Amino acid sequence: MTGAWGHLLRSLHLKTLSLWIPKTCFSLKARAFWTSVTRCGLHTKPSMPPCDFTPERYQSLAYSRVLEIHKQHLSPVHTAYFPEPLLLHQGHVEWLFDHEGNRYLDFFSGIVTVSVGHCHPKVNAAAQRQLGRLWHTSSVFFHPLIHEYAEKLSALLPEPLKVVFLVNSGSEANDLAMLMARAHSNSTDIISFRGAYHGCSPYTLGLTNVGIYKMDLPHGMGCQPTMCPDIFHGPWGGSHCRDSPVQTIRKCSCAPDCCQAKDQYIEQFKDTLSTSVAKSIAGFFAEPIQGVNGVVQYPKGFLKEAFELVHERGGVCIADEVQTGFGRLGSHFWGFQTHDVLPDVVTMAKGIGNGFPMAAVVTTPDIAKSLTKRMLHFNTFGGNPMACAVGSAVLEVIKEENLQENSQEVGTYMLLKLAKLRDEFEIVGDVRGKGLMIGIEMVKDKESRQPLPREEVNQIHHDCKCMGLLIGRGGLFSQTFRIAPSMCITKPEVDFAVEVFRSALIQHMERRAK
Repeated sequence: MTGAWGHLLRSLHLKTLSLWIPKTCFSLKARAFWTSVTRCGLHTKPSMPPCDFTPERYQSLAYSRVLEIHKQHLSPVHTAYFPEPLLLHQGHVEWLFDHEGNRYLDFFSGIVTVSVGHCHPKVNAAAQRQLGRLWHTSSVFFHPLIHEYAEKLSALLPEPLKVVFLVNSGSEANDLAMLMARAHSNSTDIISFRGAYHGCSPYTLGLTNVGIYKMDLPHGMGCQPTMCPDIFHGPWGGSHCRDSPVQTIRKCSCAPDCCQAKDQYIEQFKDTLSTSVAKSIAGFFAEPIQGVNGVVQYPKGFLKEAFELVHERGGVCIADEVQTGFGRLGSHFWGFQTHDVLPDVVTMAKGIGNGFPMAAVVTTPDIAKSLTKRMLHFNTFGGNPMACAVGSAVLEVIKEENLQENSQEVGTYMLLKLAKLRDEFEIVGDVRGKGLMIGIEMVKDKESRQPLPREEVNQIHHDCKCMGLLIGRGGLFSQTFRIAPSMCITKPEVDFAVEVFRSALIQHMERRAK
């Protein structure tokens, strides 16, 4: 069950009105579920595509007890979506089921993490085999899986990116990349964009430039922000700037092959190099597309010039592929390839393990040697047998089921459909992205581009959930909906998602009219 599993549902997409939850679960809490749908507006409910999977009956903690334990024993930081957070119970491909048996189309994939589908049978089988064989050794002993995985992963990257360091999370990966840059350059200053998110560890907080993650105590020393070349919100940008099937509605006078916005943003980058950092710098971090900031894309050609400027200062260029890697952008396997650049270090996590905690840093032999001359780098769990078994299976599924190609085809299809909603609704300011990494920015009006108030965005978000669609949030004011489903998603599921989103927008406009 490999490619056949991924394509099973594709041949079964018949319209149905009765599959909001599996038939076997209808008696569990159906009345409460239908009441919640009615509150959101039953007349707008699109028909959910079928699913041949029946979840197990939920038999764990009562919802009220979960809330009590969360309040008493878990972090008080509020991260859960919705006033009544979803209590999820089981997943299957692109579907999630809550404790009441309600089914949801997952279009955020655990924050851009479930790359090949929930509980993919090939990945499950690899994990189960290894679970019964060997869990853990640490790097003081060898096991074959880490060597097999390092060979597979490095084969997917161009020369000279061939040395793999395995860790456990994106923050860890970016921590290590910062060390590498400073060890190799013998300098301290590292530049990152405003709006960037590179982790929430004490070290990477210096790179992360989203206000809610900052704190009023010293952290992340030696990091300098620079202007984000955001062609929708920045001072420059127009209708030919980004590498996407959908362009911003801002007008520009650029020739097709000459982006004046790019040139203006490069001048700002040069200004940062001239005024905010030392003559020699350690490096520059960039996400090929900003994720947490709301799927922000840069002008074509910007990163290439920026990388050249960083290299002139002796710095190391780091591509943060935590969200963009492994074929998600469709046209290329890695996001940096869409910018025609060759970074010195690549960091990756999230989709690398389809939800299993693993991450990696891939760099050149020279940079790897620079690090090892300075310190003994050691990671107890990095590259453990379980992680490597899962990671290898994920790579195989991406190849066997043509998921990169699916991201390109289905992602482009979805972007073009969403662009029609932008043209239809004044509060949809921008639709952007590439492959299956998409942002929908909500605004008060297209002229001002001011963010739609958070409470209004919250209601649209909640209405989508009520109709069976789960999407994410991003942007400095949480004004952008983030769409990043598993890469096995189908066009009929996209049709359903777009129809749900349109229904939620209609309901919002009806509330406004009242």
